[in-house]
Formats: sequence, structure tokens, C-alpha cells
Amino acid sequence: MPSIANYRGIIPAISCPFTTDHRIDEPALRKLASWLAGHDGVVAVMTNGHTGEVFSLTPTERAEVTRIVADELRGRMPVISSIVCEGLAEAAEHARAAQAAGAAALDVMPPHHWLRFGFTPGHALQYFEAIHRAAPELDLVCHVYPAWTRASYSSQLLAELARLPYLQAFKVGQRDMNKYARDIQAIREADASKAILTCHDEYLLASMVQGVDGALVGFATFIPQLIIDLWNAVKAGDLKKAMAVQALITPLKDAVYGGGEPTGEAHARMKGGMYLAGVLANATVRPPTEAPNAREMDALRVAVAQAGLSKR
Repeated sequence: MPSIANYRGIIPAISCPFTTDHRIDEPALRKLASWLAGHDGVVAVMTNGHTGEVFSLTPTERAEVTRIVADELRGRMPVISSIVCEGLAEAAEHARAAQAAGAAALDVMPPHHWLRFGFTPGHALQYFEAIHRAAPELDLVCHVYPAWTRASYSSQLLAELARLPYLQAFKVGQRDMNKYARDIQAIREADASKAILTCHDEYLLASMVQGVDGALVGFATFIPQLIIDLWNAVKAGDLKKAMAVQALITPLKDAVYGGGEPTGEAHARMKGGMYLAGVLANATVRPPTEAPNAREMDALRVAVAQAGLSKR
């Protein structure tokens, strides 16, 4: 039986607030988690994603972030924790730590040495199996990397993963619309019950209309209501309304992502936007990620104002 009943909707990959001396800001993280969970249409929250600056966090800190969010949302909403590791033993340790911290499911990112060296389907299947064995009560979510990387999964492998009984959802970010469509079809044909969630923060409308079940995106930690409104319009088949909502999102998207894919500095700019919108009290990021410069903050200020979100 799945450990999370419903993946269909919007799942923010939560940002991790830091104090000015770069410690995890627990009160701010609790406040952000509770604020996100208060939006009708948000069905879960994910910790330790790229938006959460996971690569700046130690293993102990990753478990602590999950503990804080899971404790804050206990009885209200499930928490998914990302597994960002290099080997089977390390991934198993992180899975057990996330479960002990209160995670209800685990998002499985590809090991990052695959980006350089590639992998075989057997490597991927062993990796998912090792994580499942370490935390067999928890669902797994397959985090699909862009098609241009050497860590990209083939349509055939995605179909194999969809047939795993413990894998319940896919976070798909191919950033190649032809492969995106083929992969969605392959997953649906393998097991239509598995949830498919876009993670194309930088072109949400275009990816939502491909027959997916929602979105699991870091951008939703900043503008959850706009993304919920967009998804509701898509579900209703109201293209005119969806385009109008996307028109509000696009200047924010451009100010955060700069016309490209998510990066560490994009996540720093997102924190800057969250500060301007009153979502965060400060926009501190951990080095070596660089804070937005004055020009970038000016662009964020204009976009936040155009969306009617300005608080500062």
C-alpha cells in the first residue's frame, strides 16, 4: 500500500532558510512549511531538493531539515525527502535517516557521478532497490534528469521503474519536449496508476498540458498560489485562463531563472523574490552560491510588483 495516498496536485520543493551566519533557521523553515501547507491544492512538501540547497547541507543537516518540516506538518501533510548520494551504502544510510526524521516518501535523484561517467539500467535498478530495502515502508519517487545529461533515463528504463511496486511517482524534467512526451507515454503504458509530475519550473504551462498529474517544483516554494491557479485552469481545460496565469508567472520566471534552467544562483534569486514578497525574512544563501546582485534584485522587484506580491 502506498505510504502517500495522493501525489496528484502541487508539491513544492521547499527552500531552506538560513540565518545570517548560515545555520538552518528552524523558526523560518517551520513558518515556510506551514504557509505552503495552508494552500488548497498543495498535496505534499519535498525537502532536500536543489531549491533547498541540498548540496550545501551535511547528511545530519539534511535529516534535520526533514525532521523540522515533518514535525511542523505532522497530521496535516506528508513530507517527501530527496536522496542525493553517490553509492548504494550511502543512499541506504540517508534513506534510513530520512525515515527516522519523519519522511513519508523518498525522492531519488541519480547519483551525480553518472553525470560524468554514465550508467547502465542495471545500475539504476540496483540503486532504487537498495534504497527500498533500507526503508521498505516508504514510497519512492523517481527524479528524472534532463535529456542532455548522461544521467538521463531512457523511456524503456522509465517503464521498468514504473513497474516497481514501491515506486509511486515520477518527477520529470527532461527539458526536451519530444522525449518528455515519449517518456510520459512509456510510463502510462507500463503502469497508468503511477503519478507523473512535471518539474519544468521554467515552462510550466507547456509541460502541464502534456497529460501529467501535477507539478513537483521548487518554484512553488515562492509562488504556490499562482502555480495552483495555473494547474486548476489546465485541469479545467480553460486554456485562456491558463495563459493569463502563465503571463503573470513568466516575468517572475525570467527574473529567477534568467531564461535558462534552474541553477544555484537561480535558487538564490528565488530567495530574493521570496524576501520581496514577504515569504522569507532574509534571503541568505550558503557559499559558494552567490546572492543576487543589485541589477538582479531590481528585476525581481519589478516582477514581484507586476504579480501583485510586493511586501517590501
